[in-house]
Amino acid sequence: MKNAISLMLAGCLSAGGFVKLAHGADLMAVYRDAVAYDAQYASARAALDAGREKLPQGRTGLLPTVGLAASTTWNDIDTTRRVSGATETNTKYNSNGWTVTLSQPLFRWQNWVAYTQSELAVAQAEAQFGLARQELIVRAAQAYFDVLLAQDTLATAQAQKVAIAEQLESAKRNFEVGTATITDTHEAQARYDLTSAQEIAAQNDLSVKRQALRAVIGKEPEGLKNLRPGVQLVRPQPDDINKWVEMAESASASVQIYQALYEIATREIEKQRAGHYPTLDLVATRGRSSATNSSTLGYGSDSNASTIGLQLSIPIFAGGGVVSKDREAVALKEKASADLENARRTAALNARQAYLGVSSGMAQVKAYEAALTSSQSALDSNKLGYEVGVRINIDVLNAQSQLFDTRQKLAKARLDTLAALLKLKAAAGSLGEDDVAAINALLD
Repeated sequence: MKNAISLMLAGCLSAGGFVKLAHGADLMAVYRDAVAYDAQYASARAALDAGREKLPQGRTGLLPTVGLAASTTWNDIDTTRRVSGATETNTKYNSNGWTVTLSQPLFRWQNWVAYTQSELAVAQAEAQFGLARQELIVRAAQAYFDVLLAQDTLATAQAQKVAIAEQLESAKRNFEVGTATITDTHEAQARYDLTSAQEIAAQNDLSVKRQALRAVIGKEPEGLKNLRPGVQLVRPQPDDINKWVEMAESASASVQIYQALYEIATREIEKQRAGHYPTLDLVATRGRSSATNSSTLGYGSDSNASTIGLQLSIPIFAGGGVVSKDREAVALKEKASADLENARRTAALNARQAYLGVSSGMAQVKAYEAALTSSQSALDSNKLGYEVGVRINIDVLNAQSQLFDTRQKLAKARLDTLAALLKLKAAAGSLGEDDVAAINALLD
């Protein structure tokens, strides 16, 4: 599957109209900067570290516990005895001791279920982090493509402005020699002014897109490498939308997250019902207690004690709490089941939309490539017709606008198709760094 996608990506057309910026950053560099800087990804990484601690926490219910208790007490006791008169005595001494207690669960079913839940919690955390990593790839690539497209939009506006300026000068010269009317000059001037406004808007949009990329990678991009010329689009493999939907329904990161939550909820029922079961523990103690010489009795004492035994606990009635928690767990399992089904449907929808986006994008690229050739021919014909007097200036201006508009749409279609490819793999749960490298290989 990964090789098929890599071949598909390696066959993508470059955007010939893009501005060429030498020594620019490439997509892989942008992705690595995003991994190191992006706050959402850092949050997900910390959440993964926290989630992995669920396993040792769940294991504690199966392992022994050892505790040490120690005390020291000063005793000052006044005693009055009334036997044939009152006799008062005062006893002062120190007593101290320590006790070590070991408890090993032998049968606590709820602890075992909690351990299996902790394994699922770790799986959920891993899936959540995988989703965050895939989302980072898509966000970084989309921000990268947005800057490329904004650069191309600005370059197109500037090139169109130059072409219209040439047509404007030609219209002025023809008017001066009497071979054209003032209308041609006014039309060219209007187009020139409109293109100037479009150039200003394109410059502003490029600044916005660059700042959006900076928010992901943490620095101002100096220049981004563009797609190289001479490559072709190929169909995704497998070339079957149903196959991609099946993969999404089972392997999508969001589906894996909710699958783990469903399994946890299922085991929670068993855990709560274990509240009716007896528990059996092995308990052992070792202790020592001492008392110093008493000022009255004149002697002290030391004693050592060791015990070992089994402790059985049988729950009889807990006010209905166990039964209530059981019903709650059953309801939460139903919720988890519905959430899982919703995640599968959403993943299937995302896969369908992404696949259709790829298919539509490739069809648009082919159509715009043909339209670009036709638009160029139309412009050449209109220029020649204008020179010989069978076309007017507005015809040439319209042909120029159509050519530049087609170039712009072709560039956008190519980038949108690449973005759809990444989203398709993300929907299927297989998007990774290899896919970033595959697109990066397409850059100049």
